[in-house]
Amino acid sequence: MPTITPLFADVTASDSALRHFLHGLPGVDAVGLEARAGSLGTRSIKTTAKAYAIDLAISMIDLTTLEGADTPGKVRALAAKALRPDPTDRTTPATAAVCVYPDMAETAVAALAGSGVKVASVATAFPAGRASLAVKLADTRDAVAAGADEIDMVIDRGAFLAGHYLKVYEEIRAVKEAAGAARLKVIFETGELSTYDNIRRASWLGMIAGADFIKTSTGKVGVNATPANTLLMLEAVRDFRERTGVQVGVKPAGGIRTSKDAVKFLVLVNETVGADWLDSHWFRFGASSLLNDLLMQRQKLSTGRYSGPDYVTVD
Repeated sequence: MPTITPLFADVTASDSALRHFLHGLPGVDAVGLEARAGSLGTRSIKTTAKAYAIDLAISMIDLTTLEGADTPGKVRALAAKALRPDPTDRTTPATAAVCVYPDMAETAVAALAGSGVKVASVATAFPAGRASLAVKLADTRDAVAAGADEIDMVIDRGAFLAGHYLKVYEEIRAVKEAAGAARLKVIFETGELSTYDNIRRASWLGMIAGADFIKTSTGKVGVNATPANTLLMLEAVRDFRERTGVQVGVKPAGGIRTSKDAVKFLVLVNETVGADWLDSHWFRFGASSLLNDLLMQRQKLSTGRYSGPDYVTVD
């Protein structure tokens, strides 16, 4: 990925310069944004397109377990499901990644070795991000040392909301460096940013700092991914590529539970940024419960009937 900072050297030279740039971004028309997101969500998808969309959505899932009760056995079972979501149908695509805490990354890496399914690890004192930079960097290095292909970091929302944008920028840059070759997903926790203007500013801040992905949420708060906040972030990555030539991925996370939801988000991608982003390298779903519904809908399209309650495994 090209270095972004020189393109924005003046912008990131001081807190005031960065604030001036971010607050100079066009204001978000909330009514228009929500109306467009709602309109795109009503698009009908025909059967053949629906089958394609379901397989594409499965291939874009970061299958996730982020609980205090996680065990090596649970992580290995999740990895097995990522590799073969439907053991009865080998044509079912694997998921994009398995996402775990850093102490479980080594287990996931071993279970997925040679498969092409990535191992993502949350870091930087996920989900609150309330820790020193030294702790956040150690967290990141531990995950990378364990073999993680991707790092999902959280920004310091307190610093961002207080207007300390340069601090947030420098933290992202430091984590990016600590992540090395691992791709970096920067989580904004959009439900805590209060306004669409703040989400647009956070999107640009993350991309200027070198994010490979921008991600809506941790899935640990009341408001997570919505069509409107994801549409706003898609518009940001589109505009960023137009300005810099650099493509950045988008990951909505939390609250996406049904195939119908997933298809709505894929329509948002197609209509906003186009086919270049319709690939797991550039778009992900952070929504593990979504997989089971996708599998049941996939079977319905294949056989004409819904399966029984035991058709899919419970995560």
